[in-house]
Amino acid sequence: MKNTIFTGSGVAIVTPMNEDGSVNYDAYADLIDFQIENKTDAIITCGTTGESSTLSDEEHREVIKFAIEQTAGRVPVIAGTGSNDTKYAIELSKAAEELGADGLLLVTPYYNKTSQRGLVAHFGMIAESVKTPIILYSVQSRTGVNIAPETAYELSKYESIAAIKEASGNISQVAKIRALCGDNLDVYSGNDDQIVPLLSLGGKGVISVLANVAPEVAHNICQYYFDGKVAESAALQLEYLDLCNDLFIDVNPIPVKEALNMMGMNAGPCRMPLYEMTDAAKDKLAATLAKHGLL
Repeated sequence: MKNTIFTGSGVAIVTPMNEDGSVNYDAYADLIDFQIENKTDAIITCGTTGESSTLSDEEHREVIKFAIEQTAGRVPVIAGTGSNDTKYAIELSKAAEELGADGLLLVTPYYNKTSQRGLVAHFGMIAESVKTPIILYSVQSRTGVNIAPETAYELSKYESIAAIKEASGNISQVAKIRALCGDNLDVYSGNDDQIVPLLSLGGKGVISVLANVAPEVAHNICQYYFDGKVAESAALQLEYLDLCNDLFIDVNPIPVKEALNMMGMNAGPCRMPLYEMTDAAKDKLAATLAKHGLL
Protein backbone atom coordinates (compact mmCIF):
# COMPACT_ATOMS: atom_id res chain seq x y z
CA MET A 1 0.00 0.00 0.00
CA LYS A 2 1.26 3.47 -0.95
CA ASN A 3 0.73 6.68 0.98
CA THR A 4 -2.43 8.53 -0.03
CA ILE A 5 -1.77 12.10 -1.21
CA PHE A 6 -5.12 13.40 0.03
CA THR A 7 -8.65 12.29 0.78
CA GLY A 8 -11.76 14.35 0.08
CA SER A 9 -12.16 17.22 -2.36
CA GLY A 10 -9.18 18.65 -4.19
CA VAL A 11 -10.04 21.74 -6.18
CA ALA A 12 -8.95 21.89 -9.81
CA ILE A 13 -8.34 25.58 -9.29
CA VAL A 14 -8.64 28.19 -12.02
CA THR A 15 -5.73 30.47 -12.89
CA PRO A 16 -7.13 34.01 -12.60
CA MET A 17 -6.14 36.41 -15.37
CA ASN A 18 -5.99 40.14 -15.75
CA GLU A 19 -7.78 41.72 -18.72
CA ASP A 20 -4.47 41.81 -20.64
CA GLY A 21 -4.15 38.03 -20.21
CA SER A 22 -1.41 38.08 -17.58
CA VAL A 23 -1.77 35.98 -14.43
CA ASN A 24 -3.48 37.84 -11.61
CA TYR A 25 -1.49 36.68 -8.58
CA ASP A 26 -3.39 38.87 -6.11
CA ALA A 27 -6.64 37.20 -7.13
CA TYR A 28 -4.93 33.80 -7.06
CA ALA A 29 -3.90 34.34 -3.44
CA ASP A 30 -7.50 35.24 -2.57
CA LEU A 31 -8.86 32.15 -4.34
CA ILE A 32 -6.41 29.82 -2.59
CA ASP A 33 -7.25 31.30 0.81
CA PHE A 34 -10.98 31.08 0.05
CA GLN A 35 -10.58 27.40 -0.81
CA ILE A 36 -8.68 26.50 2.33
CA GLU A 37 -10.99 28.51 4.57
CA ASN A 38 -13.94 26.60 3.11
CA LYS A 39 -12.64 23.06 3.71
CA THR A 40 -11.01 22.17 0.41
CA ASP A 41 -8.69 19.24 1.08
CA ALA A 42 -6.07 19.89 -1.62
CA ILE A 43 -5.11 22.46 -4.27
CA ILE A 44 -4.53 21.15 -7.79
CA THR A 45 -2.77 23.86 -9.77
CA CYS A 46 -2.01 24.07 -13.49
CA GLY A 47 -4.50 21.42 -14.54
CA THR A 48 -7.00 21.66 -17.37
CA THR A 49 -9.16 24.05 -15.34
CA GLY A 50 -6.03 26.10 -14.63
CA GLU A 51 -5.48 26.63 -18.39
CA SER A 52 -2.08 24.95 -18.30
CA SER A 53 -2.10 24.49 -22.06
CA THR A 54 -1.76 28.26 -22.65
CA LEU A 55 0.67 29.03 -19.83
CA SER A 56 4.22 29.66 -20.99
CA ASP A 57 6.94 27.51 -19.44
CA GLU A 58 7.97 30.39 -17.18
CA GLU A 59 4.36 31.08 -16.15
CA HIS A 60 3.70 27.40 -15.50
CA ARG A 61 6.59 27.17 -13.05
CA GLU A 62 5.75 30.50 -11.42
CA VAL A 63 2.08 29.57 -10.90
CA ILE A 64 3.12 26.29 -9.26
CA LYS A 65 5.64 28.12 -7.07
CA PHE A 66 3.08 30.73 -6.06
CA ALA A 67 0.44 28.11 -5.20
CA ILE A 68 2.88 26.23 -2.98
CA GLU A 69 4.04 29.38 -1.20
CA GLN A 70 0.51 30.76 -0.72
CA THR A 71 -0.83 27.45 0.55
CA ALA A 72 2.08 27.29 3.00
CA GLY A 73 1.55 23.67 3.95
CA ARG A 74 -2.08 24.09 5.02
CA VAL A 75 -3.24 21.47 2.50
CA PRO A 76 -1.36 19.43 -0.13
CA VAL A 77 -0.58 21.07 -3.46
CA ILE A 78 -0.63 18.89 -6.57
CA ALA A 79 1.01 20.40 -9.65
CA GLY A 80 -0.10 19.64 -13.18
CA THR A 81 3.09 18.70 -15.04
CA GLY A 82 1.80 16.52 -17.87
CA SER A 83 2.75 16.99 -21.50
CA ASN A 84 2.63 15.22 -24.85
CA ASP A 85 6.43 15.56 -24.85
CA THR A 86 7.94 13.05 -22.40
CA LYS A 87 11.18 15.00 -22.04
CA TYR A 88 9.34 18.22 -21.17
CA ALA A 89 7.03 16.42 -18.73
CA ILE A 90 10.12 15.10 -16.94
CA GLU A 91 11.67 18.58 -16.79
CA LEU A 92 8.47 20.16 -15.48
CA SER A 93 7.92 17.35 -12.97
CA LYS A 94 11.44 17.75 -11.62
CA ALA A 95 10.93 21.50 -11.34
CA ALA A 96 7.66 21.04 -9.41
CA GLU A 97 9.37 18.54 -7.13
CA GLU A 98 12.16 21.02 -6.40
CA LEU A 99 9.56 23.69 -5.64
CA GLY A 100 8.00 21.41 -3.02
CA ALA A 101 4.85 20.07 -4.67
CA ASP A 102 3.15 17.32 -2.67
CA GLY A 103 2.02 15.52 -5.80
CA LEU A 104 2.14 15.66 -9.59
CA LEU A 105 -0.84 15.38 -11.95
CA LEU A 106 0.12 13.86 -15.31
CA VAL A 107 -2.40 13.92 -18.12
CA THR A 108 -2.20 11.43 -20.97
CA PRO A 109 -0.30 12.64 -24.06
CA TYR A 110 -2.57 14.56 -26.43
CA TYR A 111 -2.64 15.15 -30.19
CA ASN A 112 0.36 12.93 -31.01
CA LYS A 113 -1.21 10.46 -28.52
CA THR A 114 0.38 7.01 -28.07
CA SER A 115 -0.43 3.33 -27.60
CA GLN A 116 -1.07 1.63 -24.27
CA ARG A 117 2.51 0.33 -24.38
CA GLY A 118 3.60 3.88 -25.05
CA LEU A 119 1.68 5.11 -22.01
CA VAL A 120 3.53 2.64 -19.79
CA ALA A 121 6.85 3.81 -21.21
CA HIS A 122 5.94 7.52 -21.05
CA PHE A 123 4.63 7.54 -17.50
CA GLY A 124 7.27 5.05 -16.42
CA MET A 125 10.10 7.35 -17.54
CA ILE A 126 8.57 10.24 -15.61
CA ALA A 127 8.02 8.07 -12.54
CA GLU A 128 11.65 7.01 -12.55
CA SER A 129 12.81 10.64 -12.66
CA VAL A 130 11.00 11.86 -9.50
CA LYS A 131 10.16 10.73 -5.99
CA THR A 132 7.08 12.94 -5.62
CA PRO A 133 3.88 10.85 -5.84
CA ILE A 134 2.12 10.94 -9.19
CA ILE A 135 -1.58 11.04 -10.05
CA LEU A 136 -2.25 9.79 -13.57
CA TYR A 137 -5.01 11.69 -15.39
CA SER A 138 -7.22 9.76 -17.78
CA VAL A 139 -9.49 12.09 -19.78
CA GLN A 140 -10.04 10.64 -23.24
CA SER A 141 -12.60 13.32 -24.16
CA ARG A 142 -9.78 15.89 -24.21
CA THR A 143 -6.70 13.90 -25.18
CA GLY A 144 -8.05 11.10 -27.34
CA VAL A 145 -6.25 8.56 -25.14
CA ASN A 146 -7.76 6.34 -22.46
CA ILE A 147 -5.73 4.63 -19.75
CA ALA A 148 -6.98 1.05 -19.90
CA PRO A 149 -7.38 -0.77 -16.57
CA GLU A 150 -4.59 -3.20 -17.53
CA THR A 151 -2.32 -0.25 -18.25
CA ALA A 152 -3.20 1.33 -14.91
CA TYR A 153 -2.24 -1.98 -13.28
CA GLU A 154 1.18 -2.01 -14.97
CA LEU A 155 1.78 1.61 -13.97
CA SER A 156 0.73 0.93 -10.37
CA LYS A 157 3.89 -1.18 -10.02
CA TYR A 158 5.98 2.02 -10.04
CA GLU A 159 6.62 3.26 -6.50
CA SER A 160 5.97 6.94 -7.32
CA ILE A 161 2.71 6.33 -9.24
CA ALA A 162 0.21 6.61 -6.41
CA ALA A 163 -3.19 7.36 -7.95
CA ILE A 164 -5.32 7.98 -11.01
CA LYS A 165 -7.80 10.76 -11.71
CA GLU A 166 -10.52 8.93 -13.60
CA ALA A 167 -12.50 11.20 -15.91
CA SER A 168 -13.61 8.62 -18.46
CA GLY A 169 -17.17 8.68 -17.09
CA ASN A 170 -17.08 4.88 -17.29
CA ILE A 171 -17.88 3.45 -13.85
CA SER A 172 -17.28 -0.07 -15.13
CA GLN A 173 -13.74 0.94 -16.03
CA VAL A 174 -13.21 2.40 -12.56
CA ALA A 175 -14.43 -0.86 -11.02
CA LYS A 176 -11.97 -2.85 -13.09
CA ILE A 177 -9.09 -0.53 -12.12
CA ARG A 178 -9.99 -0.98 -8.45
CA ALA A 179 -10.25 -4.76 -8.87
CA LEU A 180 -6.87 -5.01 -10.61
CA CYS A 181 -4.90 -2.48 -8.58
CA GLY A 182 -6.48 -2.67 -5.14
CA ASP A 183 -4.73 -0.47 -2.60
CA ASN A 184 -1.71 -0.02 -4.85
CA LEU A 185 -3.41 2.75 -6.85
CA ASP A 186 -5.76 5.30 -5.31
CA VAL A 187 -8.62 6.55 -7.48
CA TYR A 188 -10.07 10.07 -7.59
CA SER A 189 -13.17 11.05 -9.50
CA GLY A 190 -12.54 13.47 -12.32
CA ASN A 191 -16.27 14.13 -12.69
CA ASP A 192 -18.29 16.03 -10.08
CA ASP A 193 -21.48 14.20 -11.03
CA GLN A 194 -19.93 10.81 -10.18
CA ILE A 195 -18.29 11.43 -6.79
CA VAL A 196 -20.54 9.13 -4.76
CA PRO A 197 -20.49 6.21 -7.24
CA LEU A 198 -16.71 6.36 -7.32
CA LEU A 199 -16.43 6.56 -3.52
CA SER A 200 -18.62 3.47 -3.32
CA LEU A 201 -15.91 1.60 -5.22
CA GLY A 202 -13.26 2.66 -2.73
CA GLY A 203 -12.26 5.99 -4.26
CA LYS A 204 -10.38 8.51 -2.15
CA GLY A 205 -12.23 11.63 -3.31
CA VAL A 206 -12.56 14.01 -6.23
CA ILE A 207 -10.48 16.49 -8.19
CA SER A 208 -13.27 18.97 -8.56
CA VAL A 209 -14.38 21.86 -10.76
CA LEU A 210 -17.46 22.36 -8.57
CA ALA A 211 -15.18 23.09 -5.60
CA ASN A 212 -14.10 26.36 -7.24
CA VAL A 213 -17.52 27.85 -6.48
CA ALA A 214 -18.79 25.53 -3.71
CA PRO A 215 -15.75 24.11 -1.90
CA GLU A 216 -17.57 23.12 1.27
CA VAL A 217 -20.23 21.28 -0.72
CA ALA A 218 -17.63 19.19 -2.59
CA HIS A 219 -15.81 18.52 0.69
CA ASN A 220 -19.02 17.50 2.45
CA ILE A 221 -20.10 15.09 -0.29
CA CYS A 222 -16.89 13.20 0.41
CA GLN A 223 -16.83 13.65 4.18
CA TYR A 224 -20.41 12.49 4.66
CA TYR A 225 -19.55 9.35 2.75
CA PHE A 226 -16.39 8.73 4.78
CA ASP A 227 -18.39 9.24 7.98
CA GLY A 228 -20.88 6.56 6.96
CA LYS A 229 -23.61 9.08 6.09
CA VAL A 230 -24.10 7.63 2.63
CA ALA A 231 -27.68 8.88 2.20
CA GLU A 232 -26.65 12.43 3.12
CA SER A 233 -23.69 12.25 0.73
CA ALA A 234 -25.89 11.05 -2.13
CA ALA A 235 -28.55 13.65 -1.39
CA LEU A 236 -25.98 16.46 -1.54
CA GLN A 237 -24.55 15.05 -4.77
CA LEU A 238 -28.01 15.06 -6.33
CA GLU A 239 -28.92 18.49 -4.95
CA TYR A 240 -25.97 20.05 -6.77
CA LEU A 241 -26.20 17.95 -9.92
CA ASP A 242 -27.63 20.89 -11.89
CA LEU A 243 -24.68 23.09 -10.94
CA CYS A 244 -22.21 20.31 -11.77
CA ASN A 245 -23.80 20.12 -15.22
CA ASP A 246 -24.05 23.87 -15.79
CA LEU A 247 -20.35 24.32 -15.00
CA PHE A 248 -19.87 22.38 -18.24
CA ILE A 249 -22.50 24.26 -20.26
CA ASP A 250 -19.53 25.43 -22.33
CA VAL A 251 -15.92 24.26 -22.56
CA ASN A 252 -14.22 24.06 -19.15
CA PRO A 253 -13.00 26.41 -17.63
CA ILE A 254 -15.14 29.03 -19.41
CA PRO A 255 -18.26 28.51 -17.23
CA VAL A 256 -16.46 28.17 -13.89
CA LYS A 257 -14.50 31.37 -14.49
CA GLU A 258 -17.73 33.12 -15.46
CA ALA A 259 -19.36 31.79 -12.28
CA LEU A 260 -16.50 33.05 -10.10
CA ASN A 261 -16.70 36.45 -11.76
CA MET A 262 -20.44 36.56 -11.09
CA MET A 263 -19.67 35.77 -7.45
CA GLY A 264 -17.22 38.68 -7.27
CA MET A 265 -14.15 36.42 -7.10
CA ASN A 266 -12.22 38.15 -9.93
CA ALA A 267 -11.18 35.12 -11.97
CA GLY A 268 -10.93 37.28 -15.08
CA PRO A 269 -11.16 36.04 -18.67
CA CYS A 270 -9.94 32.81 -20.22
CA ARG A 271 -7.09 32.90 -22.68
CA MET A 272 -7.92 32.50 -26.33
CA PRO A 273 -9.00 30.37 -28.07
CA LEU A 274 -11.40 29.87 -25.12
CA TYR A 275 -14.11 32.44 -25.75
CA GLU A 276 -16.86 33.96 -23.65
CA MET A 277 -20.21 32.24 -23.22
CA THR A 278 -23.43 33.28 -24.92
CA ASP A 279 -25.83 35.51 -22.98
CA ALA A 280 -28.31 32.64 -22.79
CA ALA A 281 -25.71 30.37 -21.22
CA LYS A 282 -24.70 33.09 -18.77
CA ASP A 283 -28.33 33.57 -17.74
CA LYS A 284 -28.79 29.85 -17.17
CA LEU A 285 -25.61 29.61 -15.11
CA ALA A 286 -26.54 32.68 -13.06
CA ALA A 287 -29.97 31.22 -12.31
CA THR A 288 -28.43 27.98 -11.06
CA LEU A 289 -25.89 29.83 -8.90
CA ALA A 290 -28.69 31.95 -7.45
CA LYS A 291 -30.80 28.85 -6.75
CA HIS A 292 -27.98 27.54 -4.56
CA GLY A 293 -27.45 30.86 -2.80
CA LEU A 294 -24.11 31.55 -4.45
CA LEU A 295 -25.10 34.96 -5.88
